[in-house]
Amino acid sequence: MKRIEKRKIEKRTVTIPGSKSISHRMMICASLCRDRSLVKNLLLSQDILLTIDALRNMGAKIEQIDNQTHEVTGFNGRPIPFMDPIYLGNSGTSMRLLAGICALGGSPYVLTGDERMRQRPMNELLEALNMMGITAESKNTKGTPPVTIEGKSRAGGQVVLDCSKSSQYLSALMMIGAFMDKGLDIKLKDTPVSSPYIDLTMDVMAKFNVTAKKISEVGYFVPGNQAYESGTFFVEPDLSNAGYFWSAGAVTQKMITVDHVSKNSLQGDLAQVDILEKMGCEVQINENSIGVCGKNLKGIKVDMADTPDAVPAISVVAGFAKGKTRISNIKHLRQKECDRIDAISSQLLKMGIQVNQGDDFLEITGGIPRGAQIETFNDHRIAMAFSVAGLAVEGIEIENETCVEKSFPNYWDIFDRL
Repeated sequence: MKRIEKRKIEKRTVTIPGSKSISHRMMICASLCRDRSLVKNLLLSQDILLTIDALRNMGAKIEQIDNQTHEVTGFNGRPIPFMDPIYLGNSGTSMRLLAGICALGGSPYVLTGDERMRQRPMNELLEALNMMGITAESKNTKGTPPVTIEGKSRAGGQVVLDCSKSSQYLSALMMIGAFMDKGLDIKLKDTPVSSPYIDLTMDVMAKFNVTAKKISEVGYFVPGNQAYESGTFFVEPDLSNAGYFWSAGAVTQKMITVDHVSKNSLQGDLAQVDILEKMGCEVQINENSIGVCGKNLKGIKVDMADTPDAVPAISVVAGFAKGKTRISNIKHLRQKECDRIDAISSQLLKMGIQVNQGDDFLEITGGIPRGAQIETFNDHRIAMAFSVAGLAVEGIEIENETCVEKSFPNYWDIFDRL
């Protein structure tokens, strides 16, 4: 249990670690290369370490050579056999992206995880892999992990995919499409959720000289017989994690600036800056940093389909805003590390904030939040988002505060220095 001290803070500039989303993709792409790559500013969180262990099991040689740099010698798109189940905790990104990599192997792999991971959906990705001639099946009738995947074909061609629950399904297919004889022509059943993460995947692939093309809102093509080229790569700061400090600026009405951040970043959670500005915050965008300071906060209507990881922090800010904030198109949050819609609602209600929830929305009426013991549901983003409230409200306590290590191991060190 961590008690957050309400305190007056002055304007601050903080530096945060590398992006979790980019770190996963960088390490996977580096492992798909033939030769040695260097990856700098990698996020060393629990989820990334799980991905690293899995890639080592598949044949990648990965070593940390100093505090800032990892050396990766890849397996050239041909992972080696590994007979034991590969454990991925509750890392949905690891599970979905690595399911694609398993499809490149010539022997079966079993991917499993913790209790929550074994409840999270995989059916749509498994169906798409089977269309490609790959054996991909769940160990149960629900289509959830454990899953067994055996790559029996590299023909490629056309595949139909449902991305209504996760854009990571599409990212998984795109990253392996380069190794298919005919490439991959991917047709989506509908527009995908969290689409900025798809752009992020294509950008990381391009850094390794692999091409993926967006043909339409529901069509993507990856040419076949490409090779991932090794090099030296840098992981930019994580803008999902930057959002907790921008939200801190919003609720404390002090300018909190995150350093080494570009306004041109492809990370979808850069949109938090625009959302907070619409809520009444002052925003300062510099060449290499972005700062946020709360003014007269007001409720807004916002579609956050493409920024799901930012919803907990924006919801907490909404608790301090005048009027109603309606956050819509977020049904996929119910399939995250916990049911985030329900978790956010229950904890704001504890704080005396009126909340209505629906299948795919949250409606929050701002007020005067009060102290409460916050249940995190073992979800890192719930813990970090509600810690922000404790800067302005007496009596906020965060249960299971160590769950932040999933994505931001030194979060409390930086937060406590505010």
